[in-house]
Amino acid sequence: MNALLRFLQKQLVEGMLPWSAQVAAAQRFGCTLAAVEELALEHGIFPARYQRNCTTITIADQLLLFQSRIIVIGCGGLGGYIMEGLARLGVGNIVAVDPDIFEEHNLNRQLLATPATLGKPKVLAALARVNEINPAVTVTPVMDAFCTANGRELLTGVTVAVDALDSISYRLELADSCAGMGIPMIHGAIGGWYGHVVTQLPGETTVQDIYRNWKNGKGIEKELGNPAFTPAVVASLQVAEACKVVLGKGELLRRRKLNIDLLDMEFDEVNFGPVEDMDEGLHLAA
Repeated sequence: MNALLRFLQKQLVEGMLPWSAQVAAAQRFGCTLAAVEELALEHGIFPARYQRNCTTITIADQLLLFQSRIIVIGCGGLGGYIMEGLARLGVGNIVAVDPDIFEEHNLNRQLLATPATLGKPKVLAALARVNEINPAVTVTPVMDAFCTANGRELLTGVTVAVDALDSISYRLELADSCAGMGIPMIHGAIGGWYGHVVTQLPGETTVQDIYRNWKNGKGIEKELGNPAFTPAVVASLQVAEACKVVLGKGELLRRRKLNIDLLDMEFDEVNFGPVEDMDEGLHLAA
């Protein structure tokens, strides 16, 4: 380990560790890119790929992100952009959960959907994409639907859960599972020009409150559809919230729902009080 560290220290360019040096170190010392990156961050060395983070995210913060484990439930419209954002941010461990394959109607908005991935599992496309853009990140693909039955197994060891589901019933199961295991949850939903984002910490019930009058069905996404830009906006906000949870910084969207209207370009908040005073909101899906 000392030899690897000395090697890294000799490769610095303007105080940063170039990607080529990370690759060379992994090959020379027979270790993973993840091990190289973690060692560098533990010893105050900033990988050059994160240099544009460094005035916003410290080396200590970058290490926290790298050592975190974030689960993304759904790898479609929201999930693809969430995976992209987390990997580029430097989250070290990502669990990608989705039972589906890509279909042609996904091509208009899903980052991971291309003509070449049609018919292929979404989680494997997520794995390939992250390996392409940040091979130091470890992705665990799970081609299964999240539900109460497998929730504990999937959520074990997770720092944050990010909701990119298109089913309100499964979303409520995720919220209940996270509550039972004390895991923060970042909820996002979209439909047409509209979306919303909520961060729910253990002990809170904002997501359950939003959908308390829901009976069945996926929500209005089936009626409104989703253009290309809505998932990109909402997913980016979810990644920002997940980052803040991991780092313990900033004001989270706790007990408040950020409503997004891209048609009239309006953003507003609903602050949650007692259940009887809460806004019904749109029953959006991913």
